[in-house]
Amino acid sequence: MSRRIEIVEVGPRDGLQNEKTLLEVDQKLELIRRLEAAGAKRMEVVSFVNPRRVPQMAGAEEIMAALPPEAGKGRIGLVLNMKGWERCVEARCDEANVVVCATDGFGIRNQGASVAEQVDALRAIMAVRRKEDPPVTVTVSVAFGCPFDGEVPEDRVVEIVSAAADLRVAEIALADTIGVADPWTVRRRIEAARKAAPNTKLRMHFHDTRNTGLANAFASVEAGVDVLDASVGGLGGCPFAPNATGNIGTEDLVYMLERAGFETGYDLDELIGIGTWVSDLLGKKVASSVGRAGSFPFRTA
Repeated sequence: MSRRIEIVEVGPRDGLQNEKTLLEVDQKLELIRRLEAAGAKRMEVVSFVNPRRVPQMAGAEEIMAALPPEAGKGRIGLVLNMKGWERCVEARCDEANVVVCATDGFGIRNQGASVAEQVDALRAIMAVRRKEDPPVTVTVSVAFGCPFDGEVPEDRVVEIVSAAADLRVAEIALADTIGVADPWTVRRRIEAARKAAPNTKLRMHFHDTRNTGLANAFASVEAGVDVLDASVGGLGGCPFAPNATGNIGTEDLVYMLERAGFETGYDLDELIGIGTWVSDLLGKKVASSVGRAGSFPFRTA
């Protein structure tokens, strides 16, 4: 195969935001630089949230100041509201990823706003965005299930996707924030999102909480999606979702795709080393399967 799958690395943001051990700015920068050296071209590096609520994400402006613009490297900032957008623009991120939760229960706990209020916030951001400002992408969180409101109707996700598409955002991601999706539902929801936003690029974001993350990634690729999120070492989780666990591991996703003949542009051996290194910093064992077992075929000296 010659089809290329773009993997957006989210380890420095989603991977760290639920960890008890807080990394220093220099350690976060080292993680980002190692990941870029391993092939990451597009990466969530910071989150413009209140550090009192999510102390793991403190230092966003310092991190961006230490990352001079570089051709071919896209540094993404997570944004929840207008204040976050203003910080993102001021910090000169290459892209702003605005989160809209698919349920009121999660939205109020995660960012203090209902679904309608979050869509209004997105609309306000797009209204003030200038031509020279970073492109805006949207992640629809808890798009497959909510820890507070339960099942999420497809119609609700479609409404948000349609609203985002009408605002002409650059890309829309469907996120299985708590890892409850299955491959068949993933395919149906992709089809529904495509009908609602036929001219907007689609991205998928999976957590492996119930061991279905890679199966859902496979279903997405089979359905024609070319952009997937992943986190080195399988790190991740949401501080506002009970029992939240990690994203699919970048190593695991790269191994599966490249074993099948897809192109990702990542150095798998480097990713395995980075996953082990950052897991050690956090005082935990690496969560990704390939991080534990290694690649294949085995290499001889």
